[in-house]
Amino acid sequence: ESRAANASNKEINIQWYIPSLAKPSNDTETKVLLLYAYNTKPVKISNIKIFSSMSIFSGHLWIPLARIISLREQLSNLKQQVEMLMQSSKTLSSASEPTRFLEESEILKRIPSKKPQMNVAKVHLDEKTEEMAKRCLSEVKALLSVVPALSLPLTEIPFDVTLQSIASLEDMFDPASGCIITEESLFNWIISLFH
Repeated sequence: ESRAANASNKEINIQWYIPSLAKPSNDTETKVLLLYAYNTKPVKISNIKIFSSMSIFSGHLWIPLARIISLREQLSNLKQQVEMLMQSSKTLSSASEPTRFLEESEILKRIPSKKPQMNVAKVHLDEKTEEMAKRCLSEVKALLSVVPALSLPLTEIPFDVTLQSIASLEDMFDPASGCIITEESLFNWIISLFH
């Protein structure tokens, strides 16, 4: 019972393992192990000894550490760019409603301890940011694809870009921690790469 697992929705759980000795032979570059598990239907496991399901999958990938660090930096830059686009679109919309903007800032001042929720609204990207996103996502695709040699660069973005989805990808490629991804379009794209 204490080791039971529940997932009320579809989710991917990502964890990293940085081995000291267990690195694959015949490789000179430092690699880390990406461990993943995901469910395609809601799951409630109450007894791990008798549980079996056709909707739970898991696996692992060896990925070069240098490429992960580089990708995380690119994703961080992309997230900043998306935040700037959102801020500029907010500024444009609030110019027509200055009193509403003041009311929101007053509310935030009154409740400083409440953490603002990550924005899940779709972001309309400018040309520069879209190219940046395609480069980042092409690298994600190359790292996660079962046959990386066949992984062609993306010509379009395969999921809805939100601040939350980019932040989730940035967290996913942080070898110091793991993450859980639940956003539907991002979830579907990532699991398509694992097959």
